[in-house]
Amino acid sequence: MKSIPADIIKQAAAGDRTSFRMIYEASSAYVYHLALRMNENPEDAKEVAQEVFLKIYGSLGRFNYRSSFKTWVYRITINTAINHYRRRLKEQKIRGEWHWVQKRDSHGIFSDEVSWNDKSRIRDAVLRGLSPEQRACILLREMEGLNYQEISEVLSIKLNTVRTRIKRAREKILEAMRKEGIDDEM
Repeated sequence: MKSIPADIIKQAAAGDRTSFRMIYEASSAYVYHLALRMNENPEDAKEVAQEVFLKIYGSLGRFNYRSSFKTWVYRITINTAINHYRRRLKEQKIRGEWHWVQKRDSHGIFSDEVSWNDKSRIRDAVLRGLSPEQRACILLREMEGLNYQEISEVLSIKLNTVRTRIKRAREKILEAMRKEGIDDEM
């Protein structure tokens, strides 16, 4: 995400639309990418990104500079993506549409519906099997390169909770990959 000067943030918080547009342009690709990694569906990622920018627009005046603007945007994006994911899960459960939930078959953790030929696709499938909280932590650590303290701040959770979620997510990923005959670390 491109760096955004404090004066632009303050002007946008005061209602300057040009300044907000600059914030949008500097962070929209990043927000969309993170939302896509969390929800793995381009349409859902677009919805999440729209919701994120509505939240940013509505709460810029409350941004207090205790954390970096980037961390603040991370937090809003991750929380919005998790909430969106949970809403989708609930909707699918109500409608009885479990087509994207992993089903166990005789060969391991993946159903016969999809052919899983390469490591990255298997990793993506395993990521979908993680809880939203574990997925958020592992994505911020492994894909975004944040350290545990930064993840703790972004998600507003305790440092030990971050450690536990990442440890459990890694265990699930490694176990699933072993079942598929892939002994490669993340």
